[in-house]
Amino acid sequence: MDKLSSEAIATKQESNQTVAVDSKELALQIADAAEDKKAQDIVLLNVSEVSYLADYFVIITGFSGTQLKAIAESIDKRIEENYNRLPVRVSGKREGNWVVLDYEDVIVHIFLPEEREYYNLEAFWGHAERIEYSSQSS
Repeated sequence: MDKLSSEAIATKQESNQTVAVDSKELALQIADAAEDKKAQDIVLLNVSEVSYLADYFVIITGFSGTQLKAIAESIDKRIEENYNRLPVRVSGKREGNWVVLDYEDVIVHIFLPEEREYYNLEAFWGHAERIEYSSQSS
């Protein structure tokens, strides 16, 4: 490999590094991206003191399978553009009634209203600190 090729590869690898971000800021960015797609009832749960799974859960309601996918894609795009991070796991995008995006320190749950009510994660994690999301653009 010539020197020019190795320099180009090194530059590309450097630009693909994940940007460090506080988990609360990540959760807020996720909420903002969801709101861009008209998501409703956005709640952040600080589960860092009660679970080893993550620092925050972001719980979101959408009103159709299409909207859930659009919300998930908006979140993916925003987090990749701002922090060069992709979720380590994604579940439910095909089914379209509960999508989970796992960013390790923040886990996103995007529900249809019936599923959100049925699984009631806010009650299950009721001992976690609840942060009501209010629009950052207001």
